[in-house]
Amino acid sequence: MKTYDEFWLFYLQSHAKPVTRQIHYVAISVIILGLVAAAVLGNSWIALGAVALGYIIAWTAHFTVEDNKPVFYQYPLWSLRSGLRMYLLWMTGRLQPELKRAGVA
Repeated sequence: MKTYDEFWLFYLQSHAKPVTRQIHYVAISVIILGLVAAAVLGNSWIALGAVALGYIIAWTAHFTVEDNKPVFYQYPLWSLRSGLRMYLLWMTGRLQPELKRAGVA
């Protein structure tokens, strides 16, 4: 992949099933809540545990629902950025046009 936009469309195609995306929203929420809790409590182990648990939850969706490999392995930074972007677009009700653009919806 040469551009982030090209990757973004590929990322959405790799998360084509609504259940996969829903599981990712749970995983990202776990990570965010864990990072907040770690900051409030001053315990970095909570952050580490939340990130690990979040990724386990998200990756489980790929192997059990989507039946593909997480794109994180090839593009970790773009994957992280895209996961957060997908989450924020979903939270703000603006994900559907991007799914259409990727040929998913």
